[in-house]
Amino acid sequence: MNEILSLRREFKIDDYIEKVKPVVDAVRREGDKAVIKFTKEFDGVELREIKVGEDEIDAAYDEVSDDLIDALEIAKENIERFHYVTAVERDMRIQFEDCLMGKIYTPIEKVGAYIPGGRASYPSTALMIGIPAKIAGVEKLIACTPPNSEGKVNPLTLVALDMAGFDAVYKVGGAQAIAAMAYGTESISKVYKIVGPGNIYVTAAKLLVAKDVAIDMPAGPSEILVIADDTANAEFIAYDCLAQLEHDPMAVAVVLTTSKDLAERVRELVEKHGSFENFRIAVVESVEKAIEISNEFAPEHLTIAVENVEELLSKIRNAGSVFLGNYSPVAAGDYASGTNHVLPTAGFARMFGGLSVESFMKHFTFQMLSEETMNRIGDAIIKIAEAEGLRFHAESVRRRLGR
Repeated sequence: MNEILSLRREFKIDDYIEKVKPVVDAVRREGDKAVIKFTKEFDGVELREIKVGEDEIDAAYDEVSDDLIDALEIAKENIERFHYVTAVERDMRIQFEDCLMGKIYTPIEKVGAYIPGGRASYPSTALMIGIPAKIAGVEKLIACTPPNSEGKVNPLTLVALDMAGFDAVYKVGGAQAIAAMAYGTESISKVYKIVGPGNIYVTAAKLLVAKDVAIDMPAGPSEILVIADDTANAEFIAYDCLAQLEHDPMAVAVVLTTSKDLAERVRELVEKHGSFENFRIAVVESVEKAIEISNEFAPEHLTIAVENVEELLSKIRNAGSVFLGNYSPVAAGDYASGTNHVLPTAGFARMFGGLSVESFMKHFTFQMLSEETMNRIGDAIIKIAEAEGLRFHAESVRRRLGR
């Protein structure tokens, strides 16, 4: 287990926070001027305009093939369907014998999304963030994404952002984008929450501004853990591992199997495509042992390909998203099956869940008590309040009891 846990390289995030702090502070002080300065310094692009114009959005549709637009539409439909159906009930009212109580969910009004760029374009992330945000009812949804060498947003990403319903898109990446959304500039509106994955500098900036604005979760390199027995398909498993390993040199892929033959076959198939520092296969004594290790590892993606796979779902405690059986590739969840791919990594699945409609909402509770309610619980309130030395808390109840 220690060998598997050690695959996650420890980052001294405080060092990165110190590196991005001058950037964040400058954007907070100087607004657009600092955003333009750092975009030139870090991305080699001198921005004429920070906001993407309608003409650029229209032009993006002309640059993207109809087949790709159709694929995005299929993904959008499935993501909408899943997130609509699984969203929390917004108005919960419980009528007890002597009182009414409840909980109401309301949308966060202003949200900023970070859509990564650099190594690749991520139109899927635009859909994964924008669709549940709009289902939640976010009024102002903006996105920041790094510009290309021509100072434009990748056309495919831009089409996806438009399809997902973003209200504004800005050609800004890195820590300067996070700072701009957190504190606002002349061009970029201040938001109440920032979501979306990014590199270590983006993560550091999100953690730095978290004292002033809500964030979704810390993020690290992508990862998959596979639990398999001799009923699993070795080729499928190998390519699921390769799919995660191609994300980033620091991505992690682990296979825990009860079958030596399967382990050898998967290793052979993966190593045909290269040598991967963060790829491991271990033969374990039982599926139960594999689940124990997985719950400790808390993977971003957990694939379970064993006999009677659904029976094991109740034993999973820590995972970002779970893929059951031989025909549930992680890539399906990444793009088009409907679940969300913005997920906790680096073990944060122990305390965070993936992005959902609820990620863009908050709730308040309410109560309407009766005289009968106060007669029932009043004495208990008075005793606890007096024990805490809060005289007027107790008195506010005692007056209602006519004492």
